[in-house]
Amino acid sequence: MARSSSGESVLERVVRVLEAFTPSDRALTVGELARRAGLPAATASRMVADMVEHGLLARDADRRVRVGTRLWELASRASPTLSLRELAMPVLEELHALVGHHAQLGVLDGEQVLFVERLSAERAVVNYTRIAARLPLHASSSGLVLLAHAPADLQEHVLAGPLARFTPHTPTDPGELRRRVAAIRRDGFVVCCGYLHPEATGIAVPVRDEHRQVAAAVSVIVPNDDRARDHVAPLAAAARRIEQRLAAH
Repeated sequence: MARSSSGESVLERVVRVLEAFTPSDRALTVGELARRAGLPAATASRMVADMVEHGLLARDADRRVRVGTRLWELASRASPTLSLRELAMPVLEELHALVGHHAQLGVLDGEQVLFVERLSAERAVVNYTRIAARLPLHASSSGLVLLAHAPADLQEHVLAGPLARFTPHTPTDPGELRRRVAAIRRDGFVVCCGYLHPEATGIAVPVRDEHRQVAAAVSVIVPNDDRARDHVAPLAAAARRIEQRLAAH
């Protein structure tokens, strides 16, 4: 693969350009892309032109750059989460109708939880999750469920920190988190009151594949009040239904 004078491959630079986009920054100028990707402006301009030509990026009317639909098309063909999302969606829709706030599906990706689906309602409680967004494993209900069932070396690496604090209730003590993940493995669910926002409670349970390995976490985000735990039972029932659909697929 061709490499630049710095020793980087072209592919490495392409990845850095794509990683410059975030769920909150979906359109960037070429200058912003260059700064975020750590590339010279001229290099970034040439790369953007090539990627636009191949449909990996697209330009708005104001010349700002976005991820192109061609990239989405290619990624969708090989996405390991595609069948999971499709099979889980009818169950998520029913769960969302019951909860009336947020229902979502997350998978482990590296040292974070990646959300592959989220259903929300108007005037629902605050929720930082978006589709294709990520959160730290220690600070979210889905993340903690996935962390509890992750390999031991990944658990230790995450618990070694740093562990970001989002509210006074976010757990950042490794000892506390070890006890928490042990309780999740024992109880089969987690309730996170005010971990990411003081007004919201996240509740999550694991979803296992046909080999009984945890493939995902299904969660709801509801108001942080004394009724939050009422959602544990319907959430667990939803996870079992998703598992049945996965097994029958």
